Parts: sequence; structure tokens; C-alpha cells
Amino acid sequence: MESVRAVVFLSVCLTLLTSLCQGQRSADSSTPDEPIVELAEALQGFLDDSRVGLSVEKKASVIPRCDVGERCAMKHGPRIGRLCDCLRGTACNTFFLRCY
Repeated sequence: MESVRAVVFLSVCLTLLTSLCQGQRSADSSTPDEPIVELAEALQGFLDDSRVGLSVEKKASVIPRCDVGERCAMKHGPRIGRLCDCLRGTACNTFFLRCY
């Protein structure tokens, strides 16, 4: 009895799935490609405009790199503020406030 229910349920699901897919296929073939082309052109224009805004400006989350011997920090009373990030293999000396 359970196997009959499972077969009936499976056949109903497959029938519904097939009818939905046929409906999608007929709707896709009857619509013109003009909205898709317009959407692609609008997206391309947006991407071109957004690239112009990107530059090498200082951003809040990006710390520039400093060379060995350059000043990497500044003392503000009891606190030390970072000016730049030292290159790999070097560290910011908290006494001299320079990369060594």
C-alpha cells in the first residue's frame, strides 16, 4: 500500500514539474530578447561608471605601506596612531616609531 502511494505521489510531482517546465519554455520562446539586451546595456553602463569612481585614494580600511626607516606611527599622548603598515619582514618600532 505504501509503495502505491509513493508511486502515485511521484507521478503527480513529475507531471506538475513537466507542465511547469513546458510553461516556462513556451513563455521564454515567445518573448523578444529586447528587454534582455536593454538590461545588459544598462548594467554595462553602470559598471563603466562605477569603475571611474575607483581610484588609489586613501580609504578608511586600507593602510598604505611604508619602507624600512620611514615613520610608521605617531604618538598622541598615551596612544600611538598608525600612519602606515611596514613591509613584510619588518615591524614598526614603538620607541622610534619607524619601520625596522
